[in-house]
Parts: sequence; C-alpha cells; structure tokens
Amino acid sequence: MRVTVVGAGVIGMTSALAVKTNFPQFEVHVVSDEFSPATTADGSAGLWSPYLLGNTPFDKILQWGGITHRWLEKFWKAGLAPEIGLSLIPVYRVTSDPGGFPDVSTWTETVYGARKLSSSELEKLNAECKTSYKHGWMFLTYTVEPVRLLPWLTRQFLDAGGELRNRKIHTLNELIDDDKYDLIINCTGLGARELAGDNTVKCIRGQVARVRAPWVMHAHLADDDDGNYIIPNTDSVVLGGTHQENDFDRTPRKEDCEFIYNGCHRILPSLKNAEVTNEWVGLRPGRHQVRIEAEACKSPSGREVTVIHNYGHGGSGVTLSWGSAMNVVNIVESVMNLKSNL
Repeated sequence: MRVTVVGAGVIGMTSALAVKTNFPQFEVHVVSDEFSPATTADGSAGLWSPYLLGNTPFDKILQWGGITHRWLEKFWKAGLAPEIGLSLIPVYRVTSDPGGFPDVSTWTETVYGARKLSSSELEKLNAECKTSYKHGWMFLTYTVEPVRLLPWLTRQFLDAGGELRNRKIHTLNELIDDDKYDLIINCTGLGARELAGDNTVKCIRGQVARVRAPWVMHAHLADDDDGNYIIPNTDSVVLGGTHQENDFDRTPRKEDCEFIYNGCHRILPSLKNAEVTNEWVGLRPGRHQVRIEAEACKSPSGREVTVIHNYGHGGSGVTLSWGSAMNVVNIVESVMNLKSNL
C-alpha cells in the first residue's frame, strides 16, 4: 500500500513514524514544502500542556495528551532526553478567572505531583508578580523542543524506510490521480483551509521571544486573555505570548514585543537583564475541535481514496502529537479491516 502524509510538522512526522512503524510493509512518503527547521512547530517551546483547543472534548484531550506524556516519559527513562531536547520542569499555571480552570482534569490527571496552590501561596505570588491570580496549580511536566525532536523523528522515519518529498500540494486530487496513493493522511495544520476546504480552520498568531537566562528553571503560565508565559528550554527561555485570531502577519511587531517583555519582566524582574536572542512569529492551526477522522474522497476522474484528517491542534501540537498519531494508526487498521472484508 502506498501512503502519503501531507505536512512535516510535529503532527505530520509523528503520524508518519507511527504508521511506518506499525505497518512496515507500507510504502510511506511525507510530502511538504516546509521541513524542519522551517515549520511552525520549530519555534515553539514544546511544553506539554493543553492550550487553545476550542471545544475539543476533554476525554479526547486526556486520551491523546496522556499517550503523548507517557511516550515522552519513555524517552526520559531511556536516556534520550539530550538527543530529542527533552526536559522535566516545574510549572506554575495560574489564572485571574474566579471560575478557575474549566479544563483542569485534562492536565492535572496526567502531569506529575499536581497540587492546587493555597491562598497564602497565591497571595505571595501576587505580591511578587504584581498580579491578581485567583487560582493556581503547581506540577511537573515535560518540554520537548521541536527544533530537536523533529530532526530525530525524521531520522527514525527514514531509517525505517520512509521517504521525504519536497513539494507543495494544492489539491488532494494531485495525490489521488497523479501519484496514485492508496491512503492520504492530511496533517497540514493551517493548510487544511485550502487542501481540505475546511473554513472552520482559523489562524491563531503567536509571537514569542527567546532570551538567554540560564537561572530560570521553572515555567510560569498565566491562563488569561492578556496572560504571559515563561518557559525554559535547553539553551534559552521562551517568553510569550500572543494568540491573535485571523492574523496572518509573520513579522514580529513592536507592540507585541512590549506586551511580552513588560508582562514577563513584571512576573520575573531578573529577566530585564537577559539577552534577547530571537523574536519569532508562528501561525497556529486553530479549530473548534481537533479533527481526526477518515473521509472517502473521490477525484474528478472517479478514483476514490480514504483520507485521514489529523489537524486543528491549536497550541497543543506537541502535547497531543503521539496520541493523535496512534489514533491515526487505529483508523488505518479499521480501514484495512474494512477493505479485507469487502
């Protein structure tokens, strides 16, 4: 069977590796016009934490996120952390919303040692950060930096016999008729607007800065509309961030830089002395729900092929990546069983 995965970000590469690993007899190609380090994922901090997932059911987030977290834990225990950019860090996750976190079960049941901050701890944190947080949690979780993870995934995929093809795809018909693929896996993220004709996919612009601050050992996430975040990586600390819908501007903007620096410096004043090493913008693929499902697609010539969609992960591409890929594997198995019974 000839299979193509369209898209080479973290969703595409995990899907490709999962399919090739579970079905080694398949001929699997990854087709994209952007490979690492030019993907949206490459600029992200890679923190495992559900973010910007719309109305995706909590049980699905817990399922996909849990599988991914256990996958990262396996690498941590196997000593692969330096190779794939994996770290285990403490996180403060806070909000000024009196109602707290509506999605709390999607992460507190998966991370390590999650506990709610006491009123006295919140009071102290608010005094230090000049904020008015109403609820907060502290826990341990992973960061896995895509700029290191993606090359590793690519090597594993190639070593397993997969192939990469640098090419821009405009319509699925190109793959159905011209290339005669038997199965297409659509991991195009924001590109699904064009490729799958899905107008519910929306761009969520995210601007971040990276600074050199090796003394920062914990992450701080403010779950507010105007909240900032501080996430340490191996060689830098990521400061954020913005989530501007339907904004396709890939150029860092001065006003967003000011918002990021002012907010993060207020939370952690020592960052004022940190050297800025990079400012970057990524366009996240937002959707009302993550889409992972099969669809029968017929080209104008009449040839019909199963397309498995796997996109719309918002700001949670890394968080849900391997769980989403394993969901794709399950769908492939179902498609194969259905065909064998015909």
